[in-house]
Amino acid sequence: MIARTDLRGRPLDTASLRQVLPRGEFDVEAALVAVRPICDQVHHGGARALRELGERFDGVRPEQLRVPGDALQAALAQLDGAVRAALQESIRRARLVHRDQRRQDVTTQVSAGGRVTERWIPVGRVGLYAPGGLAVLASSVVMNAVPAQEAGVPSIALASPPQRENPARFAGMPHPTVLAACALLGIDEVYAVGGAQAIAMFAYGAREDDGTVVCEPVNLVTGPGNIYVVAAKRLLKGLIGIDSEAGPTEIAVLADDSADPVLVAADLISQAEHDPMAASVLITPDAELADAVEAELAVQVAATKHTERVRQALSGRQSAIVLVDDLDAGLVVCDAYAAEHLEIHTREPAAVAARVRNAGAIFVGPYAPVSLGDYLAGSNHVLPTGGCACHSSGLSVQSFLRGVHVVEYDRAALAEVADHVVALADAEDLPGHGDAVRARARDRG
Repeated sequence: MIARTDLRGRPLDTASLRQVLPRGEFDVEAALVAVRPICDQVHHGGARALRELGERFDGVRPEQLRVPGDALQAALAQLDGAVRAALQESIRRARLVHRDQRRQDVTTQVSAGGRVTERWIPVGRVGLYAPGGLAVLASSVVMNAVPAQEAGVPSIALASPPQRENPARFAGMPHPTVLAACALLGIDEVYAVGGAQAIAMFAYGAREDDGTVVCEPVNLVTGPGNIYVVAAKRLLKGLIGIDSEAGPTEIAVLADDSADPVLVAADLISQAEHDPMAASVLITPDAELADAVEAELAVQVAATKHTERVRQALSGRQSAIVLVDDLDAGLVVCDAYAAEHLEIHTREPAAVAARVRNAGAIFVGPYAPVSLGDYLAGSNHVLPTGGCACHSSGLSVQSFLRGVHVVEYDRAALAEVADHVVALADAEDLPGHGDAVRARARDRG
């Protein structure tokens, strides 16, 4: 069901590991061919194009692109009590963590009359995307909205695909659980628009044929989605800011002989059920554990609800059991793989986790599964995938803030460094730069 990669006794340099570690194919460039005309259609056709594309891709023609406020409240009223309590607790814990991420303005006195202040200013308007495909991720509404709200973003809109199989009162609207989550969070600007067309709507805005504004453009788009959503983000990046080009979800588990194979197998399955392209990787120096996990997978996969989806993910080229010489080698492999989610199932897991450099999020010990992070740890589950954790971070309050330097120098402070500015300007053959300083140094009576 799951392949093995034996790295024992093999070189562990980055170039070699990139050749042998499991990775799935996620060809965003190929998807751009399909996405470009969709985005052009939205750009030129506005709300009419969004309805046509909803009918084409979602099987629903949403006459009301913006979800009415009473539909949001109706979804909340009908929400299962246990789900409502879980969402409320997820929001509460996420707020605790993300509130502490807020940056403070800092002023540095560079000289007697010169200072630089770094101000942190929230993005003016954000578009959040909540997918509605194989899994309807109401939790992603929480993970995107909470840091934006804690950053102080004044205008937040959310888009999610219209559902064709909802009860009649929700036909043509996003999934009721997504709507209920928006209501709990106080997000009242919600659109029944999915896929690449939702990203295009946020980038260009949308109007009716008579000129009525349906959706104003945004500055930044965040949230997970399929390859077409990712391709639209790539295409429109620059016109809008984006959080990342996130691919299918992935879990890596670093485990030694102290690990419980039942738990390891369960956690590999928990990510595999997201998508047939999801990646599940076990990295271990213990061949007996590898055998035990493989045996457990056979049992647990047969018993899980989404058996075929999980089986596809585990048997794909993106998933494997990787054997290494020891934990030191395992850590090298972990850093080369740079997993979205990394679980540590070893003796002294906190000490091992402290040595990890590259991961979107690290889950320490047997009682911190990725599932906890997906919903209720307080951490954010929108994380870098495809090895991008070696240079990128997950979504946070910082994602919605911009640092702006405010420079204040008086005449004496400028005069103190005028010669240095002129010297560097002359060295770069930009004499106008130097002249701008000289003009201020002259006595102009």
